[in-house]
Amino acid sequence: MKLVIAVVQRQDAGELLEALTSHGHRVTRISSEGGFLREGNVTLLIAIQDHETDPVLKDIREHCYTRTRYVSPLPPVAESGEFYPPAPIEVQVGGATVFVLKAAGIERLLA
Repeated sequence: MKLVIAVVQRQDAGELLEALTSHGHRVTRISSEGGFLREGNVTLLIAIQDHETDPVLKDIREHCYTRTRYVSPLPPVAESGEFYPPAPIEVQVGGATVFVLKAAGIERLLA
């Protein structure tokens, strides 16, 4: 058994969830926030059998895109009265950060 934890951009989450559920995977969605740009992300928890790892990773690759954004960095520390307007910098955002963990077992508890 494996537990896949995928952190994806909010824009990519809808299509990815549709793909995963259409292939029979149960997915838990948790709203999260990135540390660098402080933008909304989605963290997906997916419990799978070992042989399902490659198809799940393929779905994630196919539905999570990298984008270029321009962000304004924090202004540098300046002397009193000085002003340095920060120039926007180009950064790559998106894609996915994926963790694949071994799971001793998975139980679904029904009341």
